[in-house]
Amino acid sequence: MTTLLLDGPSPSSLDEYIAAGGGRALELARAAGATAVLEQLEEANLRGRGGAAFPTATKWRSVTAHARETRSEVHVVVNAAEGEPGTAKDRTLLRHDPYRVLEGLLVAMHVTGAAIGWIGIKQRFTVEVDRLLRARDEMVAAGWAEPNQLRLVEGPDDYLLGEESALLEVIEGGDPMPRFLKPYDRGVFGDADGSDPNPTVVNNVETFAHVVRILESGAAAFRSHGTDGHPGTIIATVTGDVSGPCVVEVGTDTTLRELLEIA
Repeated sequence: MTTLLLDGPSPSSLDEYIAAGGGRALELARAAGATAVLEQLEEANLRGRGGAAFPTATKWRSVTAHARETRSEVHVVVNAAEGEPGTAKDRTLLRHDPYRVLEGLLVAMHVTGAAIGWIGIKQRFTVEVDRLLRARDEMVAAGWAEPNQLRLVEGPDDYLLGEESALLEVIEGGDPMPRFLKPYDRGVFGDADGSDPNPTVVNNVETFAHVVRILESGAAAFRSHGTDGHPGTIIATVTGDVSGPCVVEVGTDTTLRELLEIA
């Protein structure tokens, strides 16, 4: 079975994560620069793992350009507000390796020039919140990020929290209600009239983890899994009327029949 994100033991500390090779992606990104990282993600054809499968490099590049044009700030948000019934793939990844997700966030912040990165998550995900906070604090202590640069926001147990613009509302202190304007047009603490939009990158937990893997192993290694149009792996939750409910990582070329047979 193909694994890129759920492989190996779960690191219990930043030291263990570094010993297993963690941190190389951030070093490579800072050394190579934003353009080189975007080209690598584009070559890999990484698509968002939150549902819409939008090309990651295109999103990061367009948000950065829009912020430059409007002379506003870029923000980056990890959408960890998993709310689909019976789904636990993001929570599984966060429990397994929150360091990789946060390293991916730091890479995105470097590429886009964002000063602040946000992690939006449901308050009831207590185990995942604890894992993220500990990993975040260790990274700050190690000098990977500045204090208060990586901010975790705990939201209510509402399905709509997972909608990206509703998540931005919660980050700003509001209720989880979707906006007419999307994060590209009005991001975190952006003006409602678009005069100072603060264009914001919002990506799924899994997407940020894949960014790290691509920078570590290269675009070709990533594209060796899955399909040409949507390469790599994807984490799926299989629940319901099956003998072995599970969270499993498979290539994107896996059929629904094959996925069900695993369970």
